[in-house]
Amino acid sequence: MNAEELKGLARHRAAAWTEEPYDAGTRSEVQHMMEADGEELVESFYTDLEFGTGGLRGLMGPGTNRMNRYTVAQATQGLAQYVLKAQPQNARVAIAHDSRNGSPEFARVAAEVLAGNGIEVHLFPALRPTPQLSFTVRHLKCTSGIVITASHNPKEYNGYKVYWNDGGQIVPPHDHGIIQEVRGVEGPNAVRWGKDESSQSRIHITTSAVDEAYLQTVTDLRMDQNLIENGSDLPIVYTPLHGTGSVSVIPALAQAGFRNVHIVESQRIPDGNFPTVHSPNPEEGAALSAAIELAREVNAQLVLGTDPDSDRVGIAVPDAKASGGWRLLNGNETGALLVDYVVNGRAANGTLKPGFDFVAKTIVTSDLMAEIGKSAGLDVHETLTGFKWIAAAIREQEGKGRFVVGGEESYGYMIGDAVRDKDAVAAACLICEMAHSAQREGLDMLGRLERIHRNHGAYLEALVSQTKQGRAGKREIAEQMETFRSNPPAKFGDERVVELRDYQAQTQTNLIENTSRPIELPSSNVIQIITEHGSIVTARPSGTEPKIKFYFSVRMDKASLAQASSYDEAMQMLQHRIDSLKSALGVG
Repeated sequence: MNAEELKGLARHRAAAWTEEPYDAGTRSEVQHMMEADGEELVESFYTDLEFGTGGLRGLMGPGTNRMNRYTVAQATQGLAQYVLKAQPQNARVAIAHDSRNGSPEFARVAAEVLAGNGIEVHLFPALRPTPQLSFTVRHLKCTSGIVITASHNPKEYNGYKVYWNDGGQIVPPHDHGIIQEVRGVEGPNAVRWGKDESSQSRIHITTSAVDEAYLQTVTDLRMDQNLIENGSDLPIVYTPLHGTGSVSVIPALAQAGFRNVHIVESQRIPDGNFPTVHSPNPEEGAALSAAIELAREVNAQLVLGTDPDSDRVGIAVPDAKASGGWRLLNGNETGALLVDYVVNGRAANGTLKPGFDFVAKTIVTSDLMAEIGKSAGLDVHETLTGFKWIAAAIREQEGKGRFVVGGEESYGYMIGDAVRDKDAVAAACLICEMAHSAQREGLDMLGRLERIHRNHGAYLEALVSQTKQGRAGKREIAEQMETFRSNPPAKFGDERVVELRDYQAQTQTNLIENTSRPIELPSSNVIQIITEHGSIVTARPSGTEPKIKFYFSVRMDKASLAQASSYDEAMQMLQHRIDSLKSALGVG
């Protein structure tokens, strides 16, 4: 379809939005778009906002390809139909939302549509974190759950994530079944809007008891007896980045016993415009700049920041060798610290069960987490990218194994199985506990990390993301992936490529022996290239943003690390290998 044909299709689809049942404001906005007859009209209407395997995510605004009350309502109608097929009687759904613009409205729309379909709804009275929604699905024995959030995306975005009765995001067969139902909903006239009194009576506002149950679950994860008995005066700086951390992380830290927490006041109040940051993403160093500035003023020992829905946490620690005296840890480093602390803490207090307990990580996450788990006698489950697959592994192992701790490189971590999604509230508390414990040992976080490397081998990872907007961007990403798939490089810098893992074709090919074997994971559009030195380069289109992501991982075994003249020199050698891989890929 050429550009003019695409514009004609968009105009035709938009025309319906200038009439009832669409509200007056929406009709007016669409009319202006049609009169302007520009690219905004095409991008808003050339297709439907795709309900993918996790739900919806997109730019907010009027249009079939945008997040708005109508696309949310139609998605919810499809979900309601699937829920009622799965549980015709006594179905119930929990709904939460974050601080984004539009989130409270979208949550209410979803509640009313579900209620209009005869489903009982448990709606939080105000913003709550994503992990609390996951917990609440199981706590209230719900059939499903919804959280309105676009996680760490820029302010122009919003999203709609769906959970099933185990508290995890939807996976097969539920995801495909829900998608089929959603695609069958033909416009707002097919939606049962639930405005009548009978429907409204099915919407129940959750009470403080639900909040207290979640916070108690987080607090119960503590392992340090000194912290439990005496609390902590460790100086900490925390920023909620205008998100749900204000109503979750702050009270959780207090309840866990941390008395000396300094909040970045300019970022305390929830605000969907995120006025003090370019992006509310703790993966980006700039998001923690205000917190680090405050940390210098109060002589803090730890900085933490969470994203708008409090499922990701980023940290910074003092480092005299770093520019500005502070170092941002990446998601793999924090994940390794957490896995090490939880596994060894449980071993010390007698609650670890080797042979039964397991840790989990995704395919793009550092193998260091797996090494820590294996060394403690634990099984390791490696999953596709996304915490829904870790939740699926937990559900599959119920009765056969117990999940202890796990994470992914994108700053998401989970401790225990009461929550079935990444949980920055619990992770923030355990990170602070870990820092408190390290201080009493005469160590800091970087000292702990070096000790882990000396015990298991040194690992270093890096991530490069390329943003490619619109239809042209989608085509370019697809072409890049096809090139990797059909014509992998023979060398990366000085390192010969020896293996290609194509997770879409579900094949693992030894390029030296020209042999292949199957990958026992669901199909996913991911390519991994492994070199003779064990370096791993991964290419993966993002499932939530218009990006292609390149992951780099290198390692040095502990014998080689011991022979290096210094730990710093060894890490510099690994950084040089990362830089060489980036340069060879053309993204350095």
